[in-house]
Amino acid sequence: MQEKLFALDIGTRSVVGIILEKEQECYKIVDILSWEHSERAMLDGQIHDVLAVSKVISQIKGQLEEKHGPLKKVSVAAAGRALKTERAKMTIKIGGKPLMTREDVLHLEFSAVQEAQTIVAKQKHSQSTYYCVGYSVLYYHLDGQELGSLLDQSGDEASVEIIATFLPKVVVESLLAALKRADLEMQALTLEPIAAINVLIPASMRRLNVALVDIGAGTSDIALTDSGTVIAYGMVPIAGDEITEAISDHLLLDFPQAEQAKRDLTNHEQIKVTDILGFANELSTTEIIDQIHPALDRLAESISSEILSLNNSKAPKAVMLVGGGSQTPELPRLLAQNLNLPENRVAIRGIDAIQNLDISDLIQMGPELVTPIGIAIAADQNPIQYISVTVDGRPIRLFDMERTNVGDCLLTAGIRVSSLYGKPGMAKIVHINGHQITLPGQQGEKSRITLNGKEASLDTEVRNEDIITTTKGTDGAPPHTVIRDLLDGQMSKTVTVNGVKHTIPAVILRNGAAVSGDELVEDHDQIVCRMEETIQGLLKAIQLPELLTYLEPFSIQLNGQDTQIRTLTGRITKNGLETKPAYSFDEGDEIVIKPIDPPALGEICNELKIQPSCSIPVFFEDEKIVLSRKLAEFRRDGVIMEDDDKIFAGDSLTLIQQKPEPFIFQDIFRHIDIHIPAQGNNRFTLIKNEQETTFHETIYPGDRLKIHWPATV
Repeated sequence: MQEKLFALDIGTRSVVGIILEKEQECYKIVDILSWEHSERAMLDGQIHDVLAVSKVISQIKGQLEEKHGPLKKVSVAAAGRALKTERAKMTIKIGGKPLMTREDVLHLEFSAVQEAQTIVAKQKHSQSTYYCVGYSVLYYHLDGQELGSLLDQSGDEASVEIIATFLPKVVVESLLAALKRADLEMQALTLEPIAAINVLIPASMRRLNVALVDIGAGTSDIALTDSGTVIAYGMVPIAGDEITEAISDHLLLDFPQAEQAKRDLTNHEQIKVTDILGFANELSTTEIIDQIHPALDRLAESISSEILSLNNSKAPKAVMLVGGGSQTPELPRLLAQNLNLPENRVAIRGIDAIQNLDISDLIQMGPELVTPIGIAIAADQNPIQYISVTVDGRPIRLFDMERTNVGDCLLTAGIRVSSLYGKPGMAKIVHINGHQITLPGQQGEKSRITLNGKEASLDTEVRNEDIITTTKGTDGAPPHTVIRDLLDGQMSKTVTVNGVKHTIPAVILRNGAAVSGDELVEDHDQIVCRMEETIQGLLKAIQLPELLTYLEPFSIQLNGQDTQIRTLTGRITKNGLETKPAYSFDEGDEIVIKPIDPPALGEICNELKIQPSCSIPVFFEDEKIVLSRKLAEFRRDGVIMEDDDKIFAGDSLTLIQQKPEPFIFQDIFRHIDIHIPAQGNNRFTLIKNEQETTFHETIYPGDRLKIHWPATV
């Protein structure tokens, strides 16, 4: 079954009524009727005389009903020049919170929308006169990094940047009043720039930076797309009438004749006109355009300046022109010139560019019908319905754009979404061992929202006549933290010393007074936690300082004087590796401290650099013999000591040292046995290195010695 759509385009000069038939996804133009205002009832797209506008609407409605039957509901558009767009950013701290939920993300988005609403209110001095009719998310950020979604994310800081659209209440109220007087009910509301954009620039193209300009009689409406959405709307109070008035002035024509002459300029090289004095003239199009060029320049410059202002002072990629005024001679070329664009980037678009539209041959396929047709189609595809909802006992009216939720109603009611959340508890600032730390308070609880008496969330869908109530969440408590929790569990250390476990508690001071660590932290507390850091301090803490004596230098009494041998001390190891008393220790360390084993007398001599004896090797009768002589004699308690005797700390020793003297030949007789020949005269000769020598001859290492016994005859 074919569905019939009735729409009105209420413009500055005229009102256009259109009836479409919809069959599946295709639309067919059934009828179009245009009726000009008899008086100045509209100004810059805003209804100033409701009675006069309703009279024109009634006339169009009556004529169309004669051909197509009763018409009770109609779709209309709010003028694009009435829209306000604003970008806003909202940032919140989320450190220590659970993963972000859908409710958290919506709360952040709505807070950003309210920030944009506040900006608009400051510009217009009255927040209550503007309502949000939609918003788009531009960017999400988490800890400074752009993300596609904040859902189930965690970090320290989350932010969202949005672009929101606002519409003055007076625009809608005047439309409703005019329709009601014409016995029509508003079926749906759309926005004029969105209507034209929806039929000419599909969503897939909105990632491109494109400007759409709807040039009417009194105003030129501008909309810009970028980043997949409509980013700005604007208006300049100059349009087709400016050119008509210029023609009227130059050719002395009344306004209707000048309007017809303007239209003829597009399709004729010569036009005939009769001025107010009754003189007929035939003029070339070129001549007339030259005469009205200042007006053309003003129109092109005004539109170009507004486009650049809305687009951050840069030209868009392309410009589309619609509306009856778009056919003004030379306008596309002048716009391209002012925007520094190639001429083929500025184009007039007619209804033939609208997809899925069945156009009768009887319908003029010009740009002036793009917006009326767009209103009918946009109102069908993306209607903005008007609903009434009660919020905390106060009735509000708002536009139902696709799917209206609780959050939209709170925005319209002027309730700050952020105020519904309980405030975080007061933080505490404390100093731990000289370092400042901040203890955040507990998070406030979320508000309780009910819809018709049942629990609801910001995302819950609402319908006409629904009742919403809100209850502010409770504030969070200050942090409930004990000192022990701030010390990372380092309240004590357990170590093993010589096989025995010992636990050493930390010393904790709060504001100079000793505490146990189980006390609650208060704001601005100065907390000091001291733990023994060295092995030396550990031994004192466990009351085993005597173990340190094991590490003192070995000491004896030598000839009545205290003598320390610093190289001979006890040994300390930590986990099997040698260490020192001044070094640190950690939880679970095994420390072993052992005294030095009693050294032998020979080791004492080496450390004291005392030479206990001297010796040299010689050869006697070709046999190697080592001659030795004591140079130092040690006595303990009067007893002479040997090199391998053990010495104990504190022993009292007596040392007698001999002056080293060279060995002589006769010293060998202390190391050998002399065998006198059985036959002989007991005479002999001493030989050293094959030379005869004496008993007192000095001998040296390696000398070869002999005793020669002469044979008897």
